[in-house]
Amino acid sequence: MTRISRRAAAVQPFLAMDVMAAAAAKARAGTDVVRMEVGQPSAPAPAPVIAAAQAALAAGRVPYTEALGLPALRARIARDYAERHGVTVGPERVVITTGSSAGFVLAFMSLFDAGSRVAVPQPGYPAYRSILAALDLVPAPMVLRAEDRFAPTAALLRETHARTPVAGALVMSPANPSGTVITEAALADLCAAARALNLPLISDEIYHGLSYGEPTVTALRFDPDAVVINSFSKYHCMTGWRVGWMVVPEVLVRPVERLAQNLYISAPYLSQVGALAALDAADDLDAVRDGYARNRAILLDALPGLGLGRVHPADGAFYLYADVANLTDDASDFCRRMLDEAHVAATPGLDFDPEQGHHHVRFSFAGSEAECREAVSRLRAWLR
Repeated sequence: MTRISRRAAAVQPFLAMDVMAAAAAKARAGTDVVRMEVGQPSAPAPAPVIAAAQAALAAGRVPYTEALGLPALRARIARDYAERHGVTVGPERVVITTGSSAGFVLAFMSLFDAGSRVAVPQPGYPAYRSILAALDLVPAPMVLRAEDRFAPTAALLRETHARTPVAGALVMSPANPSGTVITEAALADLCAAARALNLPLISDEIYHGLSYGEPTVTALRFDPDAVVINSFSKYHCMTGWRVGWMVVPEVLVRPVERLAQNLYISAPYLSQVGALAALDAADDLDAVRDGYARNRAILLDALPGLGLGRVHPADGAFYLYADVANLTDDASDFCRRMLDEAHVAATPGLDFDPEQGHHHVRFSFAGSEAECREAVSRLRAWLR
């Protein structure tokens, strides 16, 4: 008899992926669906990325790399921190991962023992909670507040730790689903609070490069021992390449390396070659970001007139997290009907907030300008 482990049973569905599957099924059946359910750039990886991978493939050998990644890529990422952020990071502290997802697994496993509580933002990326649960760790929600612009704060971290002590904290900027960017001063205070409480801080920075006025700052500027997780998926338009990176304190390098060796050996060689080229494609990638800015403006201009005007600060990333309480008490049903009737796919807020998410819907504006305009047209007709 096959039994399901307690860990597997504790992991909740990733609703954005369920909506993606439902939207894809409709598309296969011939329905034209506007896809706003997942955070996936519609733009392809930059041409130099594809060319570099093709050249590596043509060379005929696609090998394993060292578990920590290609030395050239690790050195180039370290250089990027100096050039973009004015922060010195030794290449030996950079770890190449199979997307940010592997980075979270490595961070959680190297920092926390089973049963540990880890503070995470709510609303926040649902995989935080699920990965923690799968590893026998306990997510401790930091419930974000409008008065803080829906960003985690030092005060909120202290309050969360005072209720029931936590072993560490995770923050994200720009945030998914809200798009909120933690200000430089607030991030400095957060880092100081974590140090004062003797808590390791994990900073999810996978949407760095995608902001619209509010600058993005790495936690490494204020805490050289912060564990930073980043990815080539979002700004670099490389979702399916499955390649990301971590910056870890020196004391964690060898433990993380041992885990990586045993869990996945190494990130894909071709993806690492492409990632190295992506770091020199800023002009192409900034042009894509400018397209997101136009899409953001279209939605922010149109949604209030459709009853979807109360949104979290959309400072960065490529999401609008809209309050739909005036339209429904069941965002999941709302999203099902929107897909079935308006042929617009979006993600219900319960993915991000199990307590208040039934009043919210996340729209991704990572698609084309034409798709955003078409979504507005369909929603206007559907909600009239």
